[in-house]
Amino acid sequence: MSRQRRSHPLRAAFLAAGSLAIGLWSSSQQGREADLDSFRAVNSSHDPQRDKVYAGLTELGSIWASIGAASAIAISGRSRTATRALAAAGATWALGQLLKKAFMRPRPYDALEDSRLLIGKPSGTSWPSSHPAVLLTFVTVVSRDLDLSKTARAGLVALAGSVGVSRTYLGVHYPSDVAGGLLMGRAVGLAWPTGPSE
Repeated sequence: MSRQRRSHPLRAAFLAAGSLAIGLWSSSQQGREADLDSFRAVNSSHDPQRDKVYAGLTELGSIWASIGAASAIAISGRSRTATRALAAAGATWALGQLLKKAFMRPRPYDALEDSRLLIGKPSGTSWPSSHPAVLLTFVTVVSRDLDLSKTARAGLVALAGSVGVSRTYLGVHYPSDVAGGLLMGRAVGLAWPTGPSE
């Protein structure tokens, strides 16, 4: 097995611990205050064109987008990669739902009178943000299995980060939700087992 295609359970464990640490920190008084300041700085900016861009971009983090991307990868002849990436993304989504129930953090639009909600209200609570988590898990597994270049990998990670920013901009998540989700998503992707090459 090549170095590029190994799973990285130790790195994944550190990232997962970091994700949980962010969740706990954001539940403290100091964490909540910092989170609120950061949320308002991102959510209060307004530009009609940017609103539309972020509203479209955010959907790339949905599990449905992962299903669509996996279908395209499978059609291209990489069905094993597609299956692994989609399974990992699904696991991240399920883990996110469990953590939401454990932390029970209200969404910004339910907790703050001055928040701007620019899309329909999503179901579930706030921490962690599942959209960037699911996308980052998916692209982490795909990047590893397809042995993508460093530039391509960086671009996909940046895309997941942009989806994360969109969640705060659109008013459905705090920055710590996004940070926790990204770390969790990366952790699952790095820990996900490899399999036979195509």
